[in-house]
Amino acid sequence: MTEKKTRIPASPNVRKFARELGLDINLVTGSERQGRVIESDVKKFIKDQSSKKTTEQNINYKNEFPHSDFGEIEIKEIPRIKKIAAKHLSYSWTTIPHVTNHDEADVTEMENFRTSLKDVYTGERKKITPLAFITKALVATIKKFPSFNSSIDEIEQGKMTFKKYFHIGIAVDTEHGLMVPKLRDVNKKNINQISDELKEISNKCRKLKIDKKEFFGGSMTITSLGGIGGNYFTPIINYPEVAILGIGKLEKKQKFIKGEFKTRTILPLSLSYDHRIIDGAEAARFNNELKENLGKNFAYRLAI
Repeated sequence: MTEKKTRIPASPNVRKFARELGLDINLVTGSERQGRVIESDVKKFIKDQSSKKTTEQNINYKNEFPHSDFGEIEIKEIPRIKKIAAKHLSYSWTTIPHVTNHDEADVTEMENFRTSLKDVYTGERKKITPLAFITKALVATIKKFPSFNSSIDEIEQGKMTFKKYFHIGIAVDTEHGLMVPKLRDVNKKNINQISDELKEISNKCRKLKIDKKEFFGGSMTITSLGGIGGNYFTPIINYPEVAILGIGKLEKKQKFIKGEFKTRTILPLSLSYDHRIIDGAEAARFNNELKENLGKNFAYRLAI
């Protein structure tokens, strides 16, 4: 007769948490009485496995044949900005259980409104990028979902920090590497102010004239491929934030609306979130709210 396998003691919620992470809970050693597994045990197991995997990968890379064995090579220094970013991104990726929700927003009315804006005095068209509108809409969405404006307190286990400010990180592509300065107090600024500040902080980054403190203290980050191309991707969360919004290139698509096909302007969305704080249902609702805020009725209010 086959011996029955012992069932690891754990609550239904903890079992569900492990399943969502794709983890066999029977592999986890419980820290509670009689080996009972709790959520922190699952998190520790995931973190330890990630560290182990990274170490094994590093060992394998060190044991590979030199590149010069196969032909001519050139060795260059990694840019300083990329060296700093590499450590930060590696820590974020191995520490945070990332999940990415892909969606698309119909921004036809927003784009029609944006491209119709003109200077009151000169009559010339205002050059305001979609990012200014997206930033404002994101803050309106975060207000309804405060978990997205939080951080896990790694020192005091089991506690979260909810931020009452709305500072949005903007990923800036420079020749030195990717930099993410913060646009402060977006909730208190109109579209014109946001647009001007986006240009200002981008120029400071490209000229390396931005203060180090401006890279810290963010609520959430936006990273955009719109000016380059591409649609969906998996952005890495900017620790200690718990979410990041990736936006792709605007494109025209045919949508079947009220019995007929219509040409609409579509914005690809890629929302990565920390699964320790945000679950899939909340992320989907967040995206729905964001799409609403980028939609037909909201664009006009944003410009005020």
